Amino acid sequence: MLEAAAASLLVTTLGAHLGSTLIAMKRCWPRRGQLQPPAAAPHVTILRPVCGVEPYDERTLASTFRLDYPNLRLVFCCDRGDDPAAALVRRLIEKHPGSDARLLIGRTPQSANPKLNNLLKGWPHVETDWVVMADSNVDMPPDYVQRLLAAWKPGTGVICAPPIGDRPHGFWGEVECAFLNTYQARWQYASDTIGLGFAQGKTMLFRRADLEAAGGLAALGAEVAEDAAATKLVRGMGLKARLVDGPFMQPLGRRRLQQVWDRQARWARLRRMTFPAVFLPEVLTSGLMPMVCAAVLAAAVDVSPLSAAASVAVLWYGAEWALARACGWHHSWRSPFAGLLRDIMLPALWLQAWFINSFIWRGNEISPESDEPVSSSA
Repeated sequence: MLEAAAASLLVTTLGAHLGSTLIAMKRCWPRRGQLQPPAAAPHVTILRPVCGVEPYDERTLASTFRLDYPNLRLVFCCDRGDDPAAALVRRLIEKHPGSDARLLIGRTPQSANPKLNNLLKGWPHVETDWVVMADSNVDMPPDYVQRLLAAWKPGTGVICAPPIGDRPHGFWGEVECAFLNTYQARWQYASDTIGLGFAQGKTMLFRRADLEAAGGLAALGAEVAEDAAATKLVRGMGLKARLVDGPFMQPLGRRRLQQVWDRQARWARLRRMTFPAVFLPEVLTSGLMPMVCAAVLAAAVDVSPLSAAASVAVLWYGAEWALARACGWHHSWRSPFAGLLRDIMLPALWLQAWFINSFIWRGNEISPESDEPVSSSA
């Protein structure tokens, strides 16, 4: 009985892992050349929230001004005029006087989502047919807008792109890459490919008319996470959330264990709060599960359990390393060890998410039990 269950679980988890790896590899294989803007390029507004300055923010925010796209309006939103991020944006606007760019200062505390509160003041300035919400740490390639628009097809409600960790410094940066790239992005592309796509808040492209029909940008405050709200909103319209092929980079820099844990714990709690039925089986996605199953089966036939588990580990993390290499994502000799540590952390993060609801986000305490709006943040 135990051996049969172990065999079934081993085949299921290993098959899902290898299948999702192949799907992500196909969807994220680097494309040659840069997409050119369409002849009749539609007008697009990009909303970017900023708050504080991190090591790569000048690079990522400057990438907004290097976009090779006409008919583009840039709207940056910040809580306070004395925020270092506001000073950075002002310098970038001064360096690019030909850009249609503006910085908006102020607070609009209407929801429990600080990032959304920061962006709400920008909505009255969106007069274009298309609007992009993009976090400040997304490094935009020159054809960023073209790639988003090219992914739009009939029946779409939002186009997104998962963040791909890049430029990690130190081992914990490698662990964050293991979470973002070969785990979260892999599963997101697999879900999208089978028609179960969901929004990811790092980059979201909407038709302005769709958001207007739902009540404007404020409609994304229906959930504590704006991407969960976006997913439910477009599905309620009979539309789908879809991913752009070839996601965009997020430079990481140096990370500490506490930073990685806090971010992943926050995301796990948000997934559990907003889509509990989908979050429930996440515990089975850790590589520990098939390794334990392989050890159980090996012990039943008098084979070394350690050797069996090690063989599965080589296949599991070797596939992830191959995915990162094929897609041009960060990979090194430490990547398999970072993946193993990630999979040790996953069950603990999953378990904690069921018992703790509140979390700290940019200095704001967020709790689903409270409807009180919080001050804004990026």
